[in-house]
Amino acid sequence: MQFRYSLLLALYLPIAGIAQDAPVFHAETHLVTLTFSARDGAGHFIDKLGRDDFSVYEDGVEQKLSAFSRESELPLTLGLLIDASQSQKKFLEQHQRDIQVFLGSILRPQDKAFAVCFGDRLRLVSDLTSDPAVIIAGIEKYKKSVDFPELARDESRSGGTAVYDAIFGSVNEKMAGISAHRKALIMFTDGEENSSAHDEIDAIAEAQSADVLVYAVRYTEMKHNKLSAENRQGITGLHHIAEQTGGRDFDALHTDLPETFKAIGDELRSVYSIGYYSTNKTHDDTFRKIVIEPHVDGVTVRAKSGYYAK
Repeated sequence: MQFRYSLLLALYLPIAGIAQDAPVFHAETHLVTLTFSARDGAGHFIDKLGRDDFSVYEDGVEQKLSAFSRESELPLTLGLLIDASQSQKKFLEQHQRDIQVFLGSILRPQDKAFAVCFGDRLRLVSDLTSDPAVIIAGIEKYKKSVDFPELARDESRSGGTAVYDAIFGSVNEKMAGISAHRKALIMFTDGEENSSAHDEIDAIAEAQSADVLVYAVRYTEMKHNKLSAENRQGITGLHHIAEQTGGRDFDALHTDLPETFKAIGDELRSVYSIGYYSTNKTHDDTFRKIVIEPHVDGVTVRAKSGYYAK
């Protein structure tokens, strides 16, 4: 009996020793996901391309795709950001009419949208809903000075227009946790910023991190048919934000808006989704530039320009 005990003990101890001394490996994954659209030379959307028709580069280094899909029926989550500041008050009625047309042309039962009216405060006038009438009713109530919940509350803002905070707060509080949806912000504004706690880079980085496209429908009022410095700043800022997030900007006062809204809808539903594990494993808050290179002649791709490795 003593022999059996000693033998079992001798067999066990080396195994226990190995288990205690064995190194522990920690695997860290860094999955990057993004959606993009592809057009041919005539500007038509292409939805027949496959995984082998694209290469993806991060900071010039080719990445191996771990996921690729074509998504034509992906549900939409949309945020409507309506500038209700002093410079846009004369357009508020037009904003409401245009939003009604937009929602009527794009929103399906599986899609949801919310609406935020902003000046120096961000008011959630309608939470996520599939019913355009609910959103329009919220905007109508806002015009009558009905109080609404505030997003991204910040007492340092006092007067003016918080364009960047409207983007940052809407993404952070309403869109960041949503997956398996195509997400976009549609802004109705002149883009003239003078009140935000966050800057343009913060707004772009927040949208990029949540894979949210920003579309800007711009209402710029010129005086004496000349652009002011504020006008130019708003135009440039909206163009840059849209470009960096994979969206687009439009001049609402000099374009066919129903056609514009149709173009946005077509683009949001003609998308490819890809994912890869970045070869750069560090999380140092630096910007990583992403380039999607099509292998088919004449094809152009629209996507966010990259992301911040947080």
